Amino acid sequence: MSLPAYEGLRLPGSATSPAGLAVPPEERPGAAGGRRLARSEPLSAPPRSVALRLVGAEQDCGRARDFVRRTLSDWSLDHCSADALMVVTELAANAVLHGVSRSVPRRAAHGEAEIWLRISLRRPAHLVCAVTDPCDSPPVYPHASDPFDEHGRGLRIIDALSEHWGWTRRQPLGKTVWAMLPTGRQA
Repeated sequence: MSLPAYEGLRLPGSATSPAGLAVPPEERPGAAGGRRLARSEPLSAPPRSVALRLVGAEQDCGRARDFVRRTLSDWSLDHCSADALMVVTELAANAVLHGVSRSVPRRAAHGEAEIWLRISLRRPAHLVCAVTDPCDSPPVYPHASDPFDEHGRGLRIIDALSEHWGWTRRQPLGKTVWAMLPTGRQA
């Protein structure tokens, strides 16, 4: 499934800081000057999109939660953190558990598997949480599950907490699974 709300979100590529965060164009080496502000944009406007590089380790879910918590606090969206933290935890866990494990041959050929977490504020009313992994297999939404199963509820949780969710195939390989959450603000 792919919705226009996700269009325009890009992976940061190789322009990352040592901490694995995406580096804005104006802060990249060799960038000419700072960015120009539009008249309607306040001087202290937070970035509209941030990314974190994960390597597919189990502790990455904790790093992802810390990153989301800090980002939402910086954007004055603390009221969205409970749902966003749950959604990001499920997206990252699915990428580590399913996306990386299914791409082991590619992982060996290209070094360590990369997973990207991106958080974007799309208009003031929507927060998009997206995770990109190296696996081409689409996410599988379970049709029925036993309430005592330990696995298989992640996409159900994402579905319940988000306004929309879906996935987009990446080129040359991989996919992005994303969820759009309401912020409670007017567009």
